[in-house]
Amino acid sequence: MRVTALLASVNNLHEAVIALEAGVDIIDLKEPANGALGAVADPLIRRIAGNIRGRVPLSATTGDLPLEAERIALAVEQKAATGVDYVKVGLPEGGDLAGTLLRLHRIATQGVRLVGVLFADQGIDIGVLPKLSAAGFAGAMLDTAGKKAGGLRRHADDQVLNAFVRRCRSLGLLSGLAGSLDTADIAPLLKLSPDLLGFRGALCRSGLRTAALDPQALAAIRARIPRGEPAADQAPIQAMR
Repeated sequence: MRVTALLASVNNLHEAVIALEAGVDIIDLKEPANGALGAVADPLIRRIAGNIRGRVPLSATTGDLPLEAERIALAVEQKAATGVDYVKVGLPEGGDLAGTLLRLHRIATQGVRLVGVLFADQGIDIGVLPKLSAAGFAGAMLDTAGKKAGGLRRHADDQVLNAFVRRCRSLGLLSGLAGSLDTADIAPLLKLSPDLLGFRGALCRSGLRTAALDPQALAAIRARIPRGEPAADQAPIQAMR
């Protein structure tokens, strides 16, 4: 049976502990005040990793960077050195995608687990997924770059999202869906069986992604995503646990 893991984005140690105690499957280190994939400072990530790593998998974002190969590679190497399990890399429209993936392939071969983040509000090109697989990425996520223009399902219908999830699966990539998701999105998205569902705003006070994490809101989301053991072919999720 396939299961969907709950990813919760946090920006400090206190929030990470709340997420851990709530039973999230993956803790994602991200600073919402700095953008869609705003980066948390490396010293703080190291502190969180020192307290949390080994108890639940950790991921960290590299920040909202343009597709410049060396700039992204440096950010990835810095985040990987903090002790997180996964590094999430934004792949916005424009820029040097080919050069960036070539450079990141060298990093992936050194054991760094990369998750490429595509932005549904910039257009979804599923043809990018084989390129991520060839570059050694562990997974791919769909998110939204603009947080004021509606959530993921406003920019992509369930048929498109299903195609994304299935293509990831066929390539051996972890599949994740995020982007201003709310409780109403959970049931229809679970039917698509993504490996991850990612949340921030819906976990916060007043639903504001820059507000503090709300334990009650987090518990409500956790209750709607069934737990269980990953299927045999969910290698990325197996590796996380």
